[in-house]
Amino acid sequence: MPRNLSPGPLATLFTLNLLLGGGLAGQARAAPLPRWEFQSSPAPAFARAALLAPPAGAPAAVRWYHGLGAMGLVALVTLTDESLQEELQAHRSEGKDDVARVFKRMGEPTGYVLPALGTIAAGVILGDGRVTRAGGRITAGLLTAAVATNLLKPAVGRRRPAGNQDAFEFTPFSNRDSWPSGHTSMAFALATGVSDELHYTPATVLLYGAAGLTGWSRLNDNRHWGSDVLAGALVGITSAKLMNGRWRVFGISGPRFLLEPGGPTVSVAF
Repeated sequence: MPRNLSPGPLATLFTLNLLLGGGLAGQARAAPLPRWEFQSSPAPAFARAALLAPPAGAPAAVRWYHGLGAMGLVALVTLTDESLQEELQAHRSEGKDDVARVFKRMGEPTGYVLPALGTIAAGVILGDGRVTRAGGRITAGLLTAAVATNLLKPAVGRRRPAGNQDAFEFTPFSNRDSWPSGHTSMAFALATGVSDELHYTPATVLLYGAAGLTGWSRLNDNRHWGSDVLAGALVGITSAKLMNGRWRVFGISGPRFLLEPGGPTVSVAF
């Protein structure tokens, strides 16, 4: 067991794996069913949250004006960055730091690698391709979020708030890497990916709530501005929705081998 994991992070990870494990258990006990369909099981509530494939209908289309609107929202939040940072730091406490220390783990490898790769491993062990593809979609969403975040950070070059009150200082292609928040990107990519596979409302509330607290932890710790966190959430959600087939982003869809049984190759549709 890694030494740096405290009981709080372990509880968070255990809860995530419980949600995934319940879904896998319910699916393992189910009889063979037609494509994309699942029948109810006498298993407990968590076990009935079976991992599902993406809906057969067409994905929601994300247009250029949706992206423009999202960036407009981020720009508006940027105007409040300095006042929000001052307010949060003025009321910072040891208790809040303890809570932030727990939830920031969801945005670190120890928080998102285990649920993602664990789902793939469970599918392989159970011999259930639907579970394996679900894990693949969750993992692909996380990888996409990581790549997008690490491309944006140097291109934007925003200074972090610690020791500096100027929220509008940007130096592209420097060592400044505040925008977007990487912890928030990964936390929301995980929350979105797992939630979309489980289709279980209590799990969705728990996952998005934990992701939101991950974003808040970065503000509390004075590591990011508010607009950094919002941008990170948008990157994470969009990455997961693209990879699991719920969204077609600017005409691009997710890889078919993750969305359709038996797909032999990665295919991007325009």
